[in-house]
Amino acid sequence: MPFSLILLIGLALAFDFLNGVHDSSNIVATMISSRAISPRVALAMTAVAEFVGPFIFGVAVATTIGDEIVASEFLNVEVIIAALLSAIAWNVLTWLLGIPSSSSHAIIGGIIGAVVAGAGFQAIKMAGVYKVLITLFTSPIIGFIAGWIIANLIYLLSWKATPKVNTLFKRLQIVTSLGLALSHGTNDAQKTMGIITLGLLITGKISSFEVPLWVVIICAAAIALGTSLGGWQLIRTLGTKFYKIRPVHGFASQATSAAVILAASLVGGPVSTTQVVSTAIMGVGAADRVSKVRWGVAGEILSAWLITIPATALLAAGLYWLISSAFPAIIRLF
Repeated sequence: MPFSLILLIGLALAFDFLNGVHDSSNIVATMISSRAISPRVALAMTAVAEFVGPFIFGVAVATTIGDEIVASEFLNVEVIIAALLSAIAWNVLTWLLGIPSSSSHAIIGGIIGAVVAGAGFQAIKMAGVYKVLITLFTSPIIGFIAGWIIANLIYLLSWKATPKVNTLFKRLQIVTSLGLALSHGTNDAQKTMGIITLGLLITGKISSFEVPLWVVIICAAAIALGTSLGGWQLIRTLGTKFYKIRPVHGFASQATSAAVILAASLVGGPVSTTQVVSTAIMGVGAADRVSKVRWGVAGEILSAWLITIPATALLAAGLYWLISSAFPAIIRLF
């Protein structure tokens, strides 16, 4: 296996691992904040479900990322490496700052920027790009609306319940968090699977776009390992800064997020787990009282979302120009 492909796979797994660290907060924040389960148990349980997800629900998202956005015949390994480096750099920066930005936006922006710089607009499949952008930008809106509706339904059905109902919602969060972890593993791990498979296709290791089983295994393992370590600063952002989360909020937001993400995964639509979970939490809180949600924090996160794709696209383009000059000399050393 050539060094360039080994480097590509290594960077892809690093992105996958950081994605797990970054997005673990999305899955366990409400469960931990509502004291439904201890942090370590929550992260360990979530990591197992993350690993299992892609084996249950298939690899439709991987096909979208690797086969429907760009034309492989115009690409080289340097393009994919630049896209990955851009997404990794953005993930690390937002992780250090405690900003729950979107790994999905980062990798999409990186791919588009690097591909345009390396192969021109002819290598972009606009139908696939439109599909991705529509899914990315409508899923948070759907998450907010669905969270508001589900929370109101729960309040309607349990309005005569005693305070003991909180115990029920705490226990139910174990089920909904597993569903959310399965859907996240299904959607996010597949983005890395698509990139690695695209690399294999570009380098001639496979003749058509079909995700090998070993790629599924290593990508699922990388995101599960990242999830098990957790991103505590982001957990605090999602779990406490919007409003004080009670068991009913945790249950409603997790059920909403799991349903939206899994539905998107089954049709091959990559979504931002961060966006869906955040807006679901806001929708559930708004069902309680609109003034209850700290909209200022939501505005800060929205700003980060809006700049992620253009920022990572520009960074990836710059990285490609650097790599394309230096990469041949580096390769000769191996």
